[in-house]
Amino acid sequence: MNSRKLKMVVASLALIAAPMAMADESGEDLYKTYCWQCHGMLANGMGVNIVDMSVQPRDHSDSKEMSARSDEELFTAIKDGGRAIDKSVLMPPWGGVLSDDEIHSLVRYLRELCKCGK
Repeated sequence: MNSRKLKMVVASLALIAAPMAMADESGEDLYKTYCWQCHGMLANGMGVNIVDMSVQPRDHSDSKEMSARSDEELFTAIKDGGRAIDKSVLMPPWGGVLSDDEIHSLVRYLRELCKCGK
């Protein structure tokens, strides 16, 4: 996927999802709104967007892989995008859409998904 197309996809997702975000949404609700498209309904990295992706999204249900990531690293990846932690540029930065509290909620939910609480 070229850079321009990626930017358009990220911008479209943000515009679609932004009005849905509410401060009282749970991590699960936020995950369904912002993450399912790429990471899949089963959190296994098999979302509907993967056909256009050159890099497979992270499998959030993989406890071994997810245990290797600190909460701070997950927070940074969500807030500032994959590039911020030397991962895929296809992981968009959600810091302009989600509050820090919402991102922390997502990190807690990721720990539930992988059954690897830290």
